[in-house]
Amino acid sequence: MHIHPEFHRFLSRTDKEHLLGQRGIVVWLCGLSGSGKSTIANAAERVLHQQGRFTTILDGDNLRSGLNSDLGFTDHDRLENIRRFTEVAKILVSQGVITFVSAITPRGELRDLARGILGEDLFEVYVKASYKTCEQRDVKGLYAKAARGEIQHFTGKDGSFEPPHNPDLVLDTESTTIEDAAFELLEAIRERITSGATL
Repeated sequence: MHIHPEFHRFLSRTDKEHLLGQRGIVVWLCGLSGSGKSTIANAAERVLHQQGRFTTILDGDNLRSGLNSDLGFTDHDRLENIRRFTEVAKILVSQGVITFVSAITPRGELRDLARGILGEDLFEVYVKASYKTCEQRDVKGLYAKAARGEIQHFTGKDGSFEPPHNPDLVLDTESTTIEDAAFELLEAIRERITSGATL
């Protein structure tokens, strides 16, 4: 293979972060479907946008309809799904972008893969809600389809979800509102996104 990366000639991450007046971070929200990952990411992003921050959201469903449309839900495909997610997030954070990732990420090995690629840029958030609670919410109708056997490898039913052992933050959406969860998340990352930046 004749691959010659050109990173050494690019503007540095510091240059980008000084321009934006912020530090890049990847806020990775994992949890069952319907736990509130995307809703919390959306709420937090809107607040940051109002504060003049440059942000983006990588959502599991969105990427599976485009970049990852060729992937299913086997163990191998889930691993490749997260690898692609992480590589895109790595590019964005290197440009100083505050990047939210909303992806179920059901197993520890998948989260370890993300952490291995992103290192200290990763801020892992476990959006906690039981299968029963998410089934009752069923905002996308997926749990009903899973109950009828229309979805194979459905996380929490056919496929297990391994809660993170030591996440940076746990947001229990069974005991708190989305607004409070988003506020708690923003407080948790506030110093990370402003430290050392030119504001």
